[in-house]
Amino acid sequence: MKFRYSLQVMTFALGLSAASIGVVHAQASDAPASEAPVSGTKLSPADQQFVQDASTSDATEIAASKIALKNSSDPHVRKFAQQMITDHTKLSHGMAALVSKKGFTTTPSADSALVGKLQTLKGKEFDQAYVEQIGVEAHQRAVDLFERESQSGTDSQLKAAAAKALPIIKHHLAMAQQLAGDMKGSS
Repeated sequence: MKFRYSLQVMTFALGLSAASIGVVHAQASDAPASEAPVSGTKLSPADQQFVQDASTSDATEIAASKIALKNSSDPHVRKFAQQMITDHTKLSHGMAALVSKKGFTTTPSADSALVGKLQTLKGKEFDQAYVEQIGVEAHQRAVDLFERESQSGTDSQLKAAAAKALPIIKHHLAMAQQLAGDMKGSS
């Protein structure tokens, strides 16, 4: 049950990631306001765009995965979807907590065109579209997004949060690629 072990490792890693973000928040808020750098109270436009894009990505994956729990005919797809809901909810909450301390809020909204398309599909047709578009393609875009932020973001805490989330998102991509391969092999 390699897949099951991977999910347990992922859940553990997310717990550490969320805890680490909380520690970063605590350290940042312990400093007196007079010592806080002026740039620490606002996010750059590029960092704000990252937060918006990451929030949309999380919201889309959560919404699509909730549909997967209803429309999928494959227990492996449903298990993957449940893990995506759990993990992306934690990632989303961690990001929201971090950026709210910096005076930035976002209202995550899912990609309604993609989610709407998935709502119309059922069974194997749904499974293939969900695994390919949400599992593989969306996670490839998310890996690119989080890599860029972790390397070139201007806010050190946001860069660190992106770097901590990156292994989780890469693992999701690997799980989705394996699931897609397994589905093609059984067709």
